[in-house]
Amino acid sequence: MSWASIDLNADLGEGFGRWRLTDDLALLSVVTSANVACGFHAGDAATMREVCGWAAERSVRIGAQVSYRDLAGFGRRAMEIPARELSAEVAYQIGALGIFAAAAGSPVSYVKPHGALYNRVVRDEEQAAAVVEGVLLADERLPLLSLPGSALHTVAAKAGLPVITEGFADRAYTAEGTLVPREQEGAVVTDEAAVVERSIGMARFGTVTTHCGRAIPMRPRSLCVHGDTPGAVELARRVRRELTEAGVRVEAFV
Repeated sequence: MSWASIDLNADLGEGFGRWRLTDDLALLSVVTSANVACGFHAGDAATMREVCGWAAERSVRIGAQVSYRDLAGFGRRAMEIPARELSAEVAYQIGALGIFAAAAGSPVSYVKPHGALYNRVVRDEEQAAAVVEGVLLADERLPLLSLPGSALHTVAAKAGLPVITEGFADRAYTAEGTLVPREQEGAVVTDEAAVVERSIGMARFGTVTTHCGRAIPMRPRSLCVHGDTPGAVELARRVRRELTEAGVRVEAFV
């Protein structure tokens, strides 16, 4: 069994002021869903407005990429945030992006945690519940992107939120199906051919090879290609082209 179609997402809007990290306009010509930074790990009001406008013009779905409040660490540092505070900050980020998405004529369609928060809610049920509460405060219909089998997946499903399983084309996996921490060697897969092979393997056959060489089940409905990796645009184009050639339709999940 394989998916007849798969969503292709990327993290966008990850600049601040005059500083730009991702080639948002080019990536929006490739991906079907855009995880837009909401100002806590990156992004600002002008950037959010611009990216939402570009995404809406190209019929790319807009997602709120929520994070710990950590501009200096790009949202990749472990933080201890009380659950009530975290839920409010998640709702705040979704609401902020929602203004610009609505103005562009395309609402926020889903939510995806970023960085340290994404990895934390794989195992931490309390933090996962806080994220879910924040999403419910903002819009109880919004799907959440998460790793299959994560605490966030379980908590969200119990709360009645739709859950979209996500895979990563350019990140290494552990034998448990979690992401190899970025500080470890080989955590980011940089070989183009390997990224493409992994993408097709997950989309068509529901498996991925782990960091230690073992094949594990991994059947995502959405596939992430990071926008801040070297050559991200060309890599995303190749992934989309070769998925299509392999018989997989690339289209948004919502």
